[in-house]
Amino acid sequence: MTATTPTARIAQGAAMPVLIALSATHLLNDMMQSLIPAIYPIIKTAYGLDFGQIGLITLTFQITASLFQPLVGAYTDKNPMPYSMVVGMGFTLIGLIGLAYAGSYGLLLISAGCVGLGSSIFHPEATRMARNASGGRHGLAQGIFQVGGQTGGALGPLLAAFIIVPRGQASLAWFSATALLAMVLMTWTAGRYAELQRQKAAAAPAAKAATGPATPVRSAAAVAFAATVLVILLFSKNAYSQSFSSFYTFYLIGKFGVSVQTSQVMLFLFLASSAAGAIFGGILGDRIGRNKIIWFSILGALPFTLVLPHVDLVWTGVLTIVINLIMSSAFAAILIYAMELMPGRIGLVGGLFYGLSFGLGGLAAAMLGELADRIGIDAVYHLCAFLPAIGLLAWFLPRLAPEGPTASGH
Repeated sequence: MTATTPTARIAQGAAMPVLIALSATHLLNDMMQSLIPAIYPIIKTAYGLDFGQIGLITLTFQITASLFQPLVGAYTDKNPMPYSMVVGMGFTLIGLIGLAYAGSYGLLLISAGCVGLGSSIFHPEATRMARNASGGRHGLAQGIFQVGGQTGGALGPLLAAFIIVPRGQASLAWFSATALLAMVLMTWTAGRYAELQRQKAAAAPAAKAATGPATPVRSAAAVAFAATVLVILLFSKNAYSQSFSSFYTFYLIGKFGVSVQTSQVMLFLFLASSAAGAIFGGILGDRIGRNKIIWFSILGALPFTLVLPHVDLVWTGVLTIVINLIMSSAFAAILIYAMELMPGRIGLVGGLFYGLSFGLGGLAAAMLGELADRIGIDAVYHLCAFLPAIGLLAWFLPRLAPEGPTASGH
């Protein structure tokens, strides 16, 4: 075992506060974003929207994020900008207020686009910061970061059920205080991260001596093929998840006759299971390897998704939790796999996989909305049950070495 210098130990000790703060900002960021699908039942009635128009709101939000995230990530790989997260949250704040007071469908779309732009600025830089603050435990670091995002995403429906549904669309403006809190926390995190980077730079000679064997060099074509497979795998996961985020409440109301509040609580339970899946997937990925986690997280959910459309209300709630628990374990493993595949391009990887894969998920939501208008929401969930089968493409992923906690970081 290589000895650790006092400076290196200081840098490692400083990493955990940064990771926790990043997780907290991820929670606040994604909580506000999750309010968009959480208010769909309200605005569908208030504006007389059909499922296609609901899907278009999701598409606008996701496309705004997906178009800019890879560009932001590529730029900040060469020019790190930790404080850019604060700017991104400013766009989210504007979008949130716009959603609260929008007087037309067009303004709803513009406001959703602003929230998406905030996401495109936040995720690439925060992903790099989490990677660099990992201390070599990349799965754990991404798991901690993802727990914040998944928990925040799950809180949206719960807040909608108990605050927005009883008090109306304008109550969204109350969450502007949350955006301001996030800005303060992001400012502190960026400053603390800069201090951590200075400490790591001082420890660079010892870190270089402890570096393990170099990652094998792969051709551009091999990297592009593997990255394409990863994007498709995330698409299958996100398309299925988007079918729940956008239409699960309508499915429950239509099939089982539950109230809007009950449907929002069940959506919260579905989304909350993502937090546990994210952290366990990250930790296990460090221990047993990314490939095994990817196989399990994508294909392990397939039997349950096939059964889901045929069960009663209670089992619907149970199975959706199990499905999301399994599927959410994939994201940290896929993201770290891509970072190891493309070392030195952390911002680009974060932007590409948050942006492109979620943008494709938004496109799927729009398509599913149009399909629901034609064949019914129940039939859509029968078709979505087969989406995890796309996970068979994981067979074509090359094995990366070394894997696990002893692997060297980038």
